[in-house]
Amino acid sequence: MAEMKRLLPEEDIVYFGDTGRVPYGGRSKETIIKYAREDIAFLRTFDLKAVVIACGTVSTTAMDVLVEEHTIPVLGVVAPSAHAAARATRNGRIGLIGTQASIRSGMYERSIALEHPTATVLKRACPLFVPLVESGRIHPGDIVIETVVSEYLQPMKDAGVDTLVLGCTHYPLLEEVIADFMGPNVTLINSGAEGAAAVAALLQRENALACRATPGACRYFVSDRVEDFTQIASLFLRQDVTETVTQIDITNAAALL
Repeated sequence: MAEMKRLLPEEDIVYFGDTGRVPYGGRSKETIIKYAREDIAFLRTFDLKAVVIACGTVSTTAMDVLVEEHTIPVLGVVAPSAHAAARATRNGRIGLIGTQASIRSGMYERSIALEHPTATVLKRACPLFVPLVESGRIHPGDIVIETVVSEYLQPMKDAGVDTLVLGCTHYPLLEEVIADFMGPNVTLINSGAEGAAAVAALLQRENALACRATPGACRYFVSDRVEDFTQIASLFLRQDVTETVTQIDITNAAALL
């Protein structure tokens, strides 16, 4: 979201966070698709140019279904991140970390192979990262997050990966801790930033960018307590959310607006 606002400052953005049902990463494919359909049904009640799936789990598990079901562009984070990783690697060893569902899907490996067929992808599910991020355990010197990062990433460091895909949009908040552990010769691929860049490029190609001198508006919606979201959002956006945040019943969202 922060990168979207930076790259597309004149665009109106509607943000929905399914805070009542996250994390998606440990759920079945069928449940993830069900939730994603409900999420987009709500977003489609607005007049949209495109839908951005800023969740690595949904991007790896439900994208084919969502793209087929909607007439407007639906973009995820997998393809742009895989493209960036394939370009960045020097030795052909790419690390991938994500949720259990993302790792299980194999989508990142297939996407990387399309651009770098000889690359080796070492993958690891990191289920503790999301709750630790949402608890604010993201800073260098925090022994808890540093211990977990070491446990998850030591095998990739030992294998000599030179590129690491942060395959969940929570993980860039750990970028400083991960970079310190992996060392300066490892390129980190921020999936959220790559996804935002892909959206900006699409709107530019389609000549669909907003043309005005004033900043666009942001509207925020969540499926659980507003108070909890506003505390967490400041971590992700790197600034306080000053706009109104509205809680909705996502299972009946299409009837609300």
